[in-house]
Amino acid sequence: MSDIIQLLPDAVANQIAAGEVIQRPASVIKELVENAVDAGARHIQVLITDAGRTAMQVIDDGKGMSETDARLSFERHATSKIREAGDLFALRTMGFRGEALASIAAVAQIQLTTRQESEALGSHLVISGSRFLSQEPCSCPVGSNFLVENLFFNVPARRKFLKSNATELTNIVAAFERIVLVYPDIAFSLHSNNSEMMNLKAAGLKQRITDVFGKRMDKDLIPVEVETTLCKIKGFVGKPETSRKKGAQQYFFVNGRYMKHPYFAKAVQNAFERMVPVGEQVPFFLYFTVEPENIDVNIHPTKTEIKFENEQAIWQILSAAVRESIGVFNHVPSIDFDVQGQPEIPVFQEMKGTQSMPEVSYNPHYNPFHERSAVPSRSAGQEWQKLYEGLTPSGVSQHDSFFDSMPAEDNMGAGQAPVLPEGGQRGNDMIEDKSPVHYQYKGRYIMTAVKSGLMIIDQHRAHTRILYEKYRRQLAQRKGDKQKVLFPEVLQFSVEEEMILEQVKNELEDMGFELTSLGGGSYTVNAIPAGVEGIQLERLLGDLLAAAREKGANMKDDIQHRLALGLARNAAVPLGQVLSNQEMESIVNELFVCENVSYTPDGKHVLCILKQQEIEHLLD
Repeated sequence: MSDIIQLLPDAVANQIAAGEVIQRPASVIKELVENAVDAGARHIQVLITDAGRTAMQVIDDGKGMSETDARLSFERHATSKIREAGDLFALRTMGFRGEALASIAAVAQIQLTTRQESEALGSHLVISGSRFLSQEPCSCPVGSNFLVENLFFNVPARRKFLKSNATELTNIVAAFERIVLVYPDIAFSLHSNNSEMMNLKAAGLKQRITDVFGKRMDKDLIPVEVETTLCKIKGFVGKPETSRKKGAQQYFFVNGRYMKHPYFAKAVQNAFERMVPVGEQVPFFLYFTVEPENIDVNIHPTKTEIKFENEQAIWQILSAAVRESIGVFNHVPSIDFDVQGQPEIPVFQEMKGTQSMPEVSYNPHYNPFHERSAVPSRSAGQEWQKLYEGLTPSGVSQHDSFFDSMPAEDNMGAGQAPVLPEGGQRGNDMIEDKSPVHYQYKGRYIMTAVKSGLMIIDQHRAHTRILYEKYRRQLAQRKGDKQKVLFPEVLQFSVEEEMILEQVKNELEDMGFELTSLGGGSYTVNAIPAGVEGIQLERLLGDLLAAAREKGANMKDDIQHRLALGLARNAAVPLGQVLSNQEMESIVNELFVCENVSYTPDGKHVLCILKQQEIEHLLD
């Protein structure tokens, strides 16, 4: 029987490895920029064409490579970072496996120009699909210049399943931000299709965060710093008022490496307990310094998952450090007990004595248009009962007639609206000249009587459903009502937010927004949708952009749903707002002409019915 096991060719093995290391253009940028950092570069330029599909170029002024090193660097497991297995527990560099360049060369066409400071000439290499085509001396500056073209040209299936240019560029920016936030002392620049997106000069950590995410971050950050025998933690957390439901910038770094760690994120969230609304998150930029032998970074090809030896102890240190910083820098007004030497302000005291309040006497029946003063008739007071003959007795609810056909909630199917008379009207036997009386409980619920019992409506959720359907109709008809702003507000967006904003700008204009770019991530808001006056535009648009980013900007219908839902949530009457009877009546009437009155667009209950039998049982 012949042997069937064979060694795979190097080209095939490299393509298999590339499937784990190089997943998209952002992976190439991450690996090349990290190599430039490890090479000691002080200036790093990144140039992108067609979101990395056509070309990606990374230029640095690091120490460069010799002719032999340049050739050997594209071999698998060739690295200058480690020499033996024990070095894995003393890592101080970003890369160490020696797989990145070999993986990139296996699925792309590469040109490398590099020179060391001690050499007069550099080297120019051309590689295509793991095949070396040429290597020759050249004149070039000190450092390295990597040009990667036609990514996945020899793996059509991988190239076919790349996302849209907008999505891939967003991922490149995200990978770029994770690196520049770690090394504020290095200057970075990012260009896309010959257009500058970022130009970051060497600066301090807080300045780098502000340069990346906008000037608004400068005043919203609270410093955090603690040093123990287990670890050192420093960085910034956002103030409680910066919390957002989605899109909060949250970054953890350990020994200069970006990581994802939900367990530590929970520690930060717990520190803000009862200070931010439930479901909202605050931004943070936290940097851990831990002895390399106490962590393991070699558990995933992307190196974003890291294991800690003393994870629970570090969790407690992190939580305590964040709590302390909040207490020190939150600027909460405190009671001043030191009043010595301060002037005493007399307290108003009501005067006691025989003085009485002045009284005004007047004739309420005087009419200057009559010759003689009218004398009120006493017969009307004696026969007052006749005024109320024929009206509904006070003991009978006026709502029984127009909610007779409404089934109880437990008899309604998911998404089934209560049955109303034709046309959505609430019945013909209602007293037309008087609105039914509603009761508002704790500024949150609207309570109204129905035949089967007591209906309880969440006013915020009901108004959200009403506005959501209104905004969806406006998007479908492409005509939203605009309200011009007397004093245009200037908003600052990060590069990533600005990219998403350009993708959904048409949908925002259809809803009634009018935005004008001032350059540098700044926009003026000249008009807003009618009905959202008085809300925080920066927070509203931030939530809308975060919602649009979740599923990708190429899903137009999903974006319209999320934009309409986000706008409806922000514009709906908030919890705790006191409503008049007319306002409650308007919400109830508009709710019961919606397509779905029982549930919000995200599936939460809008109303419930407390049955009459349950009320009677509670009072037994």
